[in-house]
Amino acid sequence: MIDFTLHPRLAADSHYVADLSLCQVRLNDDARYPWLVLIPRHAEIREVYELSAEDQATLWQEATEVGRRLMTHHDGDKLNLATLGNQVAQLHLHVIIRHQGDAAWPGPVWGQGTPQPYDDATLDTHLMTLRDLLASSE
Repeated sequence: MIDFTLHPRLAADSHYVADLSLCQVRLNDDARYPWLVLIPRHAEIREVYELSAEDQATLWQEATEVGRRLMTHHDGDKLNLATLGNQVAQLHLHVIIRHQGDAAWPGPVWGQGTPQPYDDATLDTHLMTLRDLLASSE
């Protein structure tokens, strides 16, 4: 991936988990939801259509596989996949596991309540769990 630079807002609001073949995976810093963000490691990509057809397919495959693993691990009720980019133009895809009765259910997670950042101990444990989950060959 050439000249990939993570947008400062994505860097500030998330924690590095792993690199997949196309995307960097990051944990959104809001412990209320199982929430990962996938960022294709390409310079200056803002929209899905700017990716090659092969990379578009890879993005979808990575998002759905990450989502499947998170759904299974967290016994989720609904998998939300979204690209918004209203505040951060760099292409990124949210992978969010929802549970009936979570802090925003049944509405969207954006703009609902106050994010609850991970404390250091919980963050370290959660990152290790996610890395194991994504590395496993389920």
